[in-house]
Amino acid sequence: MDWELFVRTHANGLFRTALAILGDHAEAEDAVQDTFLKYLEKAPKDVANPGGWLMRVLVNGCKSRLRLKWRQVVPLPEDLACSGGERVELEELWQLPPKDRAVIHLFYYEGYSTAEIAKLTGEKEGTVRSRMSRARGKLRTLLEDTV
Repeated sequence: MDWELFVRTHANGLFRTALAILGDHAEAEDAVQDTFLKYLEKAPKDVANPGGWLMRVLVNGCKSRLRLKWRQVVPLPEDLACSGGERVELEELWQLPPKDRAVIHLFYYEGYSTAEIAKLTGEKEGTVRSRMSRARGKLRTLLEDTV
């Protein structure tokens, strides 16, 4: 396996997902690095979908990081690079709780279906859909307040 190509292929999407969940640039970089290390150490040799395996490990790792007591709230960036290179204003998105940010990011920015997000996050598909609906409602309210 060409490790450099593998990392380049998956790093950007993993980083954007970690940043959306954690809200901290340095912590997101650490989460991605930990994910690649876990892949080297623990991934089965016959992984059918390495990207999915990486994303599942990353999401679980981010959830663990959010539970840490020493974690502090830090100022968040106002925008985030998308895969096409364009910038999208996300100020209101950062006001959502981490679990809501995660499902919104995985659905809209990474292109996962609700069934795939359910597998990645370990939640039921109905829970993911409910979370998406509530997050959209919160975003709608936040956007209406800014107008």
